[in-house]
Amino acid sequence: MASQMIYGKQAVAEAEWGRRAVHRVWRGPETSSEELERLCGSPDHQGVVAEVDPYPYADPNQLLRVEGGLIVALDQVQDPRNLGAVCRSAEAAGAAGLVIPDRRSAEVTPVACKTSAGAVEHLEVARVRNLADWLDEAKQANFWIWGADATAKQAPWDTDLRGPTVLVLGGEGKGIRPRVASACDGLVAFPQRGKTASLNVSAAATALLFEAVRQRR
Repeated sequence: MASQMIYGKQAVAEAEWGRRAVHRVWRGPETSSEELERLCGSPDHQGVVAEVDPYPYADPNQLLRVEGGLIVALDQVQDPRNLGAVCRSAEAAGAAGLVIPDRRSAEVTPVACKTSAGAVEHLEVARVRNLADWLDEAKQANFWIWGADATAKQAPWDTDLRGPTVLVLGGEGKGIRPRVASACDGLVAFPQRGKTASLNVSAAATALLFEAVRQRR
């Protein structure tokens, strides 16, 4: 597979400490800003671009072997910036990994790498053909599956997130698809007092993850 051009100070720094090989790094001012932008296709390079191996996706079944694992599953989240932000929170929370569908979903692109501040280099991210089927496999592996849905009545702090748990969040604007929701053991929502309709998926993921961390302390 072709190599990938990633950019941004933190994204490149974490790649140099991460799992995939870094083949070459270009930095300013030795390399002009115009050339850096040409190399990576973005003006947001922060003065550094690197050529790295393709992203090494994890084995989704291996994630289910992590004792007491906390996993995030994203149902057709299509904005790579949202994917990157969720990866950053998941890695910071010590999650075992993150699962995404291999169709109609953002991938770990250079944009996702930069938004994650390089967290994707340390977090296990797996792709699955059918998310609902994988959630059924997670249940068989004794994981509890909790989906985030703005219409749910149960709050996360009234839900036991201490054992092996998968947190499922839906795509921008549409939320969790019905079949994926039906694969969940239950749905949770954060009580809101403001006028906005719902939280951004990355904000909701962060809040859910650190509620799980709080319960596990």
